Amino acid sequence: MSATQRRGRKIMMTPGELDDFLTEQRTCRVATVSADGMPHVSTLWFVWDGVSMWLYSVVRSRRFTDLRRDPRVAIVVDTGEEYDELRGAELSGRVEFVGEVPRTGELRAELDVPETLFARKNFGLDEMPHDGRHAWLRLTPEKVVSWDFRKLARLS
Repeated sequence: MSATQRRGRKIMMTPGELDDFLTEQRTCRVATVSADGMPHVSTLWFVWDGVSMWLYSVVRSRRFTDLRRDPRVAIVVDTGEEYDELRGAELSGRVEFVGEVPRTGELRAELDVPETLFARKNFGLDEMPHDGRHAWLRLTPEKVVSWDFRKLARLS
Protein backbone atom coordinates (compact mmCIF):
# COMPACT_ATOMS: atom_id res chain seq x y z
CA MET A 1 0.00 0.00 0.00
CA SER A 2 1.41 3.41 -0.92
CA ALA A 3 1.66 6.43 1.37
CA THR A 4 -1.09 8.11 -0.64
CA GLN A 5 -3.50 5.25 0.00
CA ARG A 6 -2.68 5.22 3.72
CA ARG A 7 -3.24 8.97 3.90
CA GLY A 8 -6.45 8.55 1.90
CA ARG A 9 -7.79 6.18 4.52
CA LYS A 10 -6.89 8.61 7.27
CA ILE A 11 -8.80 11.47 5.65
CA MET A 12 -11.88 9.54 4.59
CA MET A 13 -15.12 10.31 6.41
CA THR A 14 -16.46 7.92 9.02
CA PRO A 15 -19.91 6.46 8.23
CA GLY A 16 -21.51 9.00 10.61
CA GLU A 17 -19.58 11.92 9.11
CA LEU A 18 -20.55 10.81 5.60
CA ASP A 19 -24.22 10.48 6.57
CA ASP A 20 -24.23 13.97 8.14
CA PHE A 21 -22.40 15.44 5.14
CA LEU A 22 -24.79 13.97 2.57
CA THR A 23 -27.80 15.00 4.67
CA GLU A 24 -26.57 18.62 4.93
CA GLN A 25 -25.46 19.17 1.33
CA ARG A 26 -27.89 20.18 -1.38
CA THR A 27 -26.10 20.03 -4.74
CA CYS A 28 -24.34 17.20 -6.55
CA ARG A 29 -22.70 16.65 -9.92
CA VAL A 30 -23.99 13.66 -11.86
CA ALA A 31 -21.76 11.94 -14.44
CA THR A 32 -23.46 9.77 -17.05
CA VAL A 33 -22.28 7.98 -20.20
CA SER A 34 -23.64 9.40 -23.46
CA ALA A 35 -24.63 7.23 -26.44
CA ASP A 36 -21.25 7.90 -28.09
CA GLY A 37 -19.39 6.88 -24.92
CA MET A 38 -18.48 10.44 -23.91
CA PRO A 39 -19.06 11.45 -20.29
CA HIS A 40 -21.72 14.03 -19.50
CA VAL A 41 -21.76 15.91 -16.18
CA SER A 42 -24.69 17.93 -14.87
CA THR A 43 -25.70 19.50 -11.57
CA LEU A 44 -28.77 18.56 -9.53
CA TRP A 45 -30.28 18.94 -6.10
CA PHE A 46 -30.57 15.70 -4.15
CA VAL A 47 -31.61 14.23 -0.84
CA TRP A 48 -29.99 11.45 1.15
CA ASP A 49 -32.21 9.10 3.16
CA GLY A 50 -29.38 7.39 5.03
CA VAL A 51 -29.08 4.58 2.47
CA SER A 52 -29.80 6.03 -0.97
CA MET A 53 -29.35 9.26 -2.86
CA TRP A 54 -32.54 10.52 -4.52
CA LEU A 55 -32.40 12.72 -7.62
CA TYR A 56 -35.38 14.55 -9.11
CA SER A 57 -34.46 14.92 -12.78
CA VAL A 58 -36.11 16.58 -15.76
CA VAL A 59 -37.19 13.68 -17.97
CA ARG A 60 -36.36 15.53 -21.20
CA SER A 61 -32.73 16.06 -20.17
CA ARG A 62 -29.64 14.51 -21.67
CA ARG A 63 -28.88 13.09 -18.20
CA PHE A 64 -32.23 11.25 -18.03
CA THR A 65 -31.86 9.96 -21.61
CA ASP A 66 -28.34 8.73 -20.84
CA LEU A 67 -29.50 6.92 -17.70
CA ARG A 68 -32.46 5.29 -19.46
CA ARG A 69 -30.00 3.75 -21.90
CA ASP A 70 -27.21 3.03 -19.37
CA PRO A 71 -28.04 3.34 -15.65
CA ARG A 72 -24.38 3.56 -14.55
CA VAL A 73 -23.60 6.80 -12.76
CA ALA A 74 -20.95 8.53 -10.66
CA ILE A 75 -22.06 11.37 -8.41
CA VAL A 76 -19.82 13.86 -6.59
CA VAL A 77 -20.88 15.99 -3.65
CA ASP A 78 -18.21 18.35 -2.36
CA THR A 79 -17.65 21.58 -0.48
CA GLY A 80 -14.85 23.86 0.71
CA GLU A 81 -12.92 26.81 -0.65
CA GLU A 82 -9.42 26.50 0.80
CA TYR A 83 -7.38 23.32 0.30
CA ASP A 84 -7.52 22.36 3.97
CA GLU A 85 -11.34 22.75 3.98
CA LEU A 86 -12.14 20.42 1.08
CA ARG A 87 -14.62 17.64 1.86
CA GLY A 88 -16.57 15.41 -0.42
CA ALA A 89 -17.76 12.04 -1.57
CA GLU A 90 -18.12 10.14 -4.83
CA LEU A 91 -20.97 7.66 -4.98
CA SER A 92 -21.24 5.27 -7.90
CA GLY A 93 -23.44 2.46 -9.09
CA ARG A 94 -26.64 2.06 -11.07
CA VAL A 95 -29.73 4.22 -10.70
CA GLU A 96 -33.25 2.88 -10.46
CA PHE A 97 -36.28 4.74 -11.79
CA VAL A 98 -38.95 5.03 -9.08
CA GLY A 99 -42.54 6.12 -9.66
CA GLU A 100 -44.26 7.24 -12.81
CA VAL A 101 -42.34 9.06 -15.56
CA PRO A 102 -42.92 11.93 -15.44
CA ARG A 103 -43.98 12.14 -11.79
CA THR A 104 -47.54 13.43 -11.36
CA GLY A 105 -48.00 12.64 -7.67
CA GLU A 106 -49.67 9.20 -7.72
CA LEU A 107 -49.63 7.63 -4.27
CA ARG A 108 -46.41 5.67 -3.90
CA ALA A 109 -45.29 4.74 -0.37
CA GLU A 110 -41.71 4.27 -1.56
CA LEU A 111 -41.56 7.99 -2.42
CA ASP A 112 -43.07 9.35 0.82
CA VAL A 113 -39.72 9.83 2.58
CA PRO A 114 -37.66 11.21 -0.32
CA GLU A 115 -40.43 13.57 -1.42
CA THR A 116 -40.93 14.91 2.11
CA LEU A 117 -37.16 15.36 2.60
CA PHE A 118 -36.76 17.00 -0.83
CA ALA A 119 -39.73 19.37 -0.45
CA ARG A 120 -38.57 20.55 2.99
CA LYS A 121 -34.89 20.87 2.08
CA ASN A 122 -35.23 22.54 -1.29
CA PHE A 123 -38.61 24.30 -1.30
CA GLY A 124 -39.43 24.84 2.39
CA LEU A 125 -42.69 22.93 1.84
CA ASP A 126 -44.22 19.92 3.56
CA GLU A 127 -45.46 18.45 0.28
CA MET A 128 -43.67 17.86 -2.98
CA PRO A 129 -44.92 20.01 -5.87
CA HIS A 130 -45.24 17.98 -9.09
CA ASP A 131 -44.91 19.71 -12.44
CA GLY A 132 -45.18 16.70 -14.76
CA ARG A 133 -41.64 17.34 -16.05
CA HIS A 134 -39.51 15.46 -13.50
CA ALA A 135 -39.07 11.88 -12.31
CA TRP A 136 -37.25 10.17 -9.44
CA LEU A 137 -33.94 8.37 -9.69
CA ARG A 138 -32.55 6.40 -6.75
CA LEU A 139 -28.89 5.52 -6.34
CA THR A 140 -28.10 3.00 -3.66
CA PRO A 141 -24.33 3.25 -4.07
CA GLU A 142 -22.23 0.23 -4.89
CA LYS A 143 -19.07 2.19 -4.08
CA VAL A 144 -18.39 5.29 -1.97
CA VAL A 145 -15.12 7.21 -1.73
CA SER A 146 -14.92 10.16 0.65
CA TRP A 147 -12.38 12.75 1.78
CA ASP A 148 -12.11 15.40 4.46
CA PHE A 149 -8.97 17.50 4.06
CA ARG A 150 -9.65 19.12 7.44
CA LYS A 151 -8.16 15.91 8.87
CA LEU A 152 -4.78 16.62 7.20
CA ALA A 153 -3.69 18.87 10.08
CA ARG A 154 -3.81 15.85 12.41
CA LEU A 155 -1.45 13.92 10.11
CA SER A 156 1.38 16.47 10.22
